Amino acid sequence: MPTNASPLAAERPRAVTGAATVVTVLISLVLVNQVLVTVGNWRIYFLVHDYLAGRATAADLLAADSDVLAKLGSFWAWVLMGGAAGIAWLVWLWRARINSELMSGAAAHRRARGWVVGSWTVPVANLWIPYQVVSDVWRASAPRRPVPVTLVSAWWALFMVANIVVRPIQWRMSSKFDSEQDVLSNANVSTLLTALYVVAGLLIILIVRRVTAWQTHRHAQNAV
Repeated sequence: MPTNASPLAAERPRAVTGAATVVTVLISLVLVNQVLVTVGNWRIYFLVHDYLAGRATAADLLAADSDVLAKLGSFWAWVLMGGAAGIAWLVWLWRARINSELMSGAAAHRRARGWVVGSWTVPVANLWIPYQVVSDVWRASAPRRPVPVTLVSAWWALFMVANIVVRPIQWRMSSKFDSEQDVLSNANVSTLLTALYVVAGLLIILIVRRVTAWQTHRHAQNAV
C-alpha cells in the first residue's frame, strides 16, 4: 500500500549519552598525551642545555629516550588515541545528526547526511564542510532559535590553526636538532600547539555535552 510518509518518519531517536561520554574520555586522553609530549620536549631542552653547560652527561641524554614520559608521549600513542577519539566522535556526530533532523527537519542542514563522515576525508572540502555539519547540528538541536554558533566557530578556528599551520611546523622542527636553539624552538612551538589543542579539545567536549543535553531533554519531553 503506497504511503506519503517521509523517510524521517520511520527513524527513531538515537541514544547519544553513552557516545558523548566515550568521546569526552578519549579526547581527554588525547589532550593529556599532548601535554606529555610538550613536557617531554621541554625536558629534552633542559637536558641539552645542562649538557652544553657541563651539568649533564651524554648518558643523561640517552636516558631521556627511554623515559616513561617519552614513551607515553610517543607519536604512536598519539596516533592510536587520536584514531579512537576520531571514530568515537564520528559515531556521536552521526547519531546527533539523525536526532537533529528528527527535531528540526532535514532542511535545517546544508549538507546531506553522508557528509557527516565524508567531509573529514575529502581533501579541500575538509577545510570547511565539517564546520558546516557541526554548526548545523548545533543550531538544529538548540531549544531556542536563533542560537549563536560562536562556540563552534571558535573550536573550528583553533582546530584549523593547530592542524594546518602549527602542526606541520612542529613536525619539521622535531626532525632536525642541530643546535640548542633548534631544541628550544621545538619546545616553544610544541607548547603553542598543545595550548591550541587543549582549548579546542575543551570546546569540542563542551559542544558535545551541550548538544547531548539538548537532544536528551527533547527526547524526554517527547516521551512524556
